[in-house]
Amino acid sequence: MLVSLLPMTTKEGAPVKFGLLKYNGGGDWYANPTALSNLTRFCNEQLGTNLDPDYATVEVGSVELFNFPFIHMTGHGNVVFSDQEAENLRNYLMGGGFLHIDDNYGMDPFVRTAMKKVFPESQFIELPYSHPVYHQKFEFKNGLPKVHKHDDKPSQGFGIFWEGRLVCFYSYECDLGDGWEDQPVHNDPEEKRQQALRMGANLVQFAFQQ
Repeated sequence: MLVSLLPMTTKEGAPVKFGLLKYNGGGDWYANPTALSNLTRFCNEQLGTNLDPDYATVEVGSVELFNFPFIHMTGHGNVVFSDQEAENLRNYLMGGGFLHIDDNYGMDPFVRTAMKKVFPESQFIELPYSHPVYHQKFEFKNGLPKVHKHDDKPSQGFGIFWEGRLVCFYSYECDLGDGWEDQPVHNDPEEKRQQALRMGANLVQFAFQQ
């Protein structure tokens, strides 16, 4: 594992920094610019973590990927991984990294194709409501909260596993990242924002403790 237990600090005692994945294909990987900062602050308050709210942008094919134990990926459109990028992301995930993909609407068919290139032998599996990711500090007995309407489908949480470990969690028809953003950005009710932040904290807690 790159980092294993709470509170989350580097070997030097510095706060752990999360990464926002920059990818090719034309999709807006930069969507929700305030989301990760707000999530890390929430985790520091609620989980007692030591996370740096100043997240980094990291390219999927970069060796810098391995500096970040938790990578967040979002967008509305196309996602393309080159062979080298797919191999780099695969090695990162197999080596202990964790990827959270959040469909910001319109990303689904593209990200499924891209991740199939990363793990051709695996596929996204819908996680049952009994999965521990929904039962960390915060209880989500009915799975992912519904933050935004999108196509008015139920929220679903999918996972990719490697040797029994959840290496990628994909939130679909949910839009956690929009819920993490500053309140004026989407003007979501505070209850929705809190649900999104709590589910995000569950993801972080599970990723570091599984």
